[in-house]
Amino acid sequence: MASVRTSSSGTAASSPPEELDRLIHERIRLGIVSALAANEALTFAELRDVLKTTDGNLSVHARKLEEAGYIRVTKGFEDRKPRTEYRLAPKGRRALEQYLQQMEGILSAARDALERA
Repeated sequence: MASVRTSSSGTAASSPPEELDRLIHERIRLGIVSALAANEALTFAELRDVLKTTDGNLSVHARKLEEAGYIRVTKGFEDRKPRTEYRLAPKGRRALEQYLQQMEGILSAARDALERA
């Protein structure tokens, strides 16, 4: 988390933040884990529509999250049509919580800096 410390001259200096999780930091992947955090499960079509992305783009990003263990994917058929369903895995929930804490720290430090200016 980013924090602000005072230097010996009395001016505020930011300490370097912990590195953000690059896997989640990308817009589509952040959207996937955020949408799944707010829903028990979403189908491929539901996620695609919520994120307003293409099938190929969603597929690539979801696969990266699945490989990292952040989401769980269930594939099956419903009325002879393929159905892919996604759920946020505990590892993904922890990663999202940590990411949000880091972003809140960065935003808080930026807000403090703007108020001082």
